[in-house]
Amino acid sequence: MPKAEEKTDGGIVKASQTIKDEEVSNICGYVMKLGPECYNDTKRFPSGPWCKVGDWVIFRGYSGTRMKMYGQEFRLINDDTVEAVVDDPTGVVRA
Repeated sequence: MPKAEEKTDGGIVKASQTIKDEEVSNICGYVMKLGPECYNDTKRFPSGPWCKVGDWVIFRGYSGTRMKMYGQEFRLINDDTVEAVVDDPTGVVRA
């Protein structure tokens, strides 16, 4: 039986595995850097890059390579994984 570790504002108790699953399925991220080959394929990206460093982007859940560095989680995603750029990530939640 999963150990309950968190209670939401509405009083719902979440198990630690549920909390971890929600973190992994995150769909919004901050663009820290673009690789040298990013958006170079003009056939796939005829209008140029979809995002730039400093943008908040929406991407497919569970996509990319996840890693932890310095106690924080980072995710490497491909240029074609970016679905949209958003101004305010605070309102973005997975449906």
